[in-house]
Amino acid sequence: VQLVESGGGLVQAGGSLRLSCVASGSIFSINAMGWYRQAPGKQREWVAAITTGGSTNYADSVKGRFTISRDNAKNTVYLQMNSLKPGDTAIYYCGADLYTGPERTWYWGQGTQVTVSS
Repeated sequence: VQLVESGGGLVQAGGSLRLSCVASGSIFSINAMGWYRQAPGKQREWVAAITTGGSTNYADSVKGRFTISRDNAKNTVYLQMNSLKPGDTAIYYCGADLYTGPERTWYWGQGTQVTVSS
């Protein structure tokens, strides 16, 4: 199983980016999917999550600016990030709670860098 993120980059404050994460491999089904981020010198923190049915939750720091969505047919989760701030600079990781046959495991992507300049 692989989770591959894309869409990171350098953007000015106030700008937008859209991250994508595709899950592939021997996947039976995917439960929740989410986005996390880790800034230099800080612990990884949760950003947003979405259930199979489309229910969403957000960290207070991104609520109203970020939108998580998913395409179940494509095993893909997205993170639309608007009104970006320098404090959003981090490596963004996607994660998925999924079944590979009878086993249920959380998988991580390799991360994509987001840099917001002031």
